[in-house]
Amino acid sequence: MDMRQITPRFFAAPQISAEDMPAIASAGIKRVLCNRPDMEVPPSHHCAVLAEAAEAAGLEFVIQPLTHQSMTPDVIATNHALMTDCDGPVLAYCASGTRSTIAWALAAANEIPADQIIQAARSGGYDLENLRPTFEAIHASAR
Repeated sequence: MDMRQITPRFFAAPQISAEDMPAIASAGIKRVLCNRPDMEVPPSHHCAVLAEAAEAAGLEFVIQPLTHQSMTPDVIATNHALMTDCDGPVLAYCASGTRSTIAWALAAANEIPADQIIQAARSGGYDLENLRPTFEAIHASAR
């Protein structure tokens, strides 16, 4: 498992498996956020399988599939709420962790400057520099 810390309360990861859930719980994560549609993975990694394993490990498991085409403002707001309404750290996963990090960043841009977003993502191994103009525009319009 490759869990990457972006902020104190948000972690991103490439695809996880049912066997990872005890380690995720031991790491202090409270909620697992599935951003990967079932159509992208084999049945062994479908949301229902992972949800069952997460619950057995004492984790909350929520599903918010994302594709680059579905990252609309409403979907990003819902994803953000699923990250922030938890009483502890959240791990969001997708194929590489990039989609989950971009979704976090698009919502975060309402509150924090692009430089901080890009640095936080970079600390987790995700380079979002090419999205700087988008983050700057979101941040400016939120002010």
